[in-house]
Amino acid sequence: MKKILLIEDDVVVRENTAELLELSNYKVFTAADGKMGITKAITELPDVIICDIMMPEINGYEVLNVLSKTIATQHIPFIFLSAKTEYSDIRKGMDMGADDYLTKPFNEAELISAIESRIAKVALLNENSDLKSLIQSYNSDDNLKTIDQLKNYFSDNAEEVTYNLDQTIYREGDHSNYIYLIYKGVVKTSKTDEQGKELITALHKGDDFFGLTSLSHNRPYKESAIALEKTQVFRLVKNDFKDLLLKNHALTLELLDYSTENVTEIKGQLLQMAYSSVRKKTANTILQFAEKIKKHPKDGIRISRSDLASVAGIATETFIRTLTRLKKEGIIDIEGRNIKVIDIDLLKQVY
Repeated sequence: MKKILLIEDDVVVRENTAELLELSNYKVFTAADGKMGITKAITELPDVIICDIMMPEINGYEVLNVLSKTIATQHIPFIFLSAKTEYSDIRKGMDMGADDYLTKPFNEAELISAIESRIAKVALLNENSDLKSLIQSYNSDDNLKTIDQLKNYFSDNAEEVTYNLDQTIYREGDHSNYIYLIYKGVVKTSKTDEQGKELITALHKGDDFFGLTSLSHNRPYKESAIALEKTQVFRLVKNDFKDLLLKNHALTLELLDYSTENVTEIKGQLLQMAYSSVRKKTANTILQFAEKIKKHPKDGIRISRSDLASVAGIATETFIRTLTRLKKEGIIDIEGRNIKVIDIDLLKQVY
């Protein structure tokens, strides 16, 4: 049963109106003046407040002013019920935040309609508020479950940074402050061996993560990252990334699967480097670069011979000699730093 608070100093009007409301199936509380009305509004928290304007001690305008500034009562629908019929009086009441203004004498249908419409409006607002909260909850960090959702989170919340060709993103030994997602471009990660030789550990293309390091310890990057072309990335502070995983257990499992797939790919590359012939390593490296850069091999791959040799696990001089032989066989063509595949099927069959 909905509760109505009626604040009215006229005894006859108060009793008659209260009886009318009770017959309409409302639970009614009454107050004989504004001061008592404020107290009952706060203690009873009615669904609707009906209030006269001209009252002793505290008038209706003052009652509305107090209740609209009180957190517990500021959202309760407030209806003025008054003999003051001047437009300026009505306008004043509405400007102060009243939901409706009924003039005396009033009829039963008019009053009940005003009450029902205000209760319906509150119910609708509450439903929309609940729906909005549900949507916000669904879209919140606590509901990230997939790698695609994580990537969307990066694009919406992480800092966007652009790196030019050959620009270093971070160096081996730097503090591991960020996790990166490539929006556009290609990044190589590499380590330096004891002789100072660069060894490429991975190539990352658009939509790839890199810079993943220990989240439980503040360990430095174990490799360097350099842009192979103009590259745009989203970077997220590592501590923020850690918080995301702590809140989203399903996402943590997805990330483990993602990392496992990367490890499997790296193992395949290591097996190739260990057991394939020099020709096979060279051919596969060209194809891998083409796939990472998202170019058709026939369009040409522009990248240094030393980078290609490093990925293949071959000395640069040996790699260049192998490229020359493949060129003589009509499988590839070389134009400056560009390598173009003439016959991709033959390149895939190289052994």
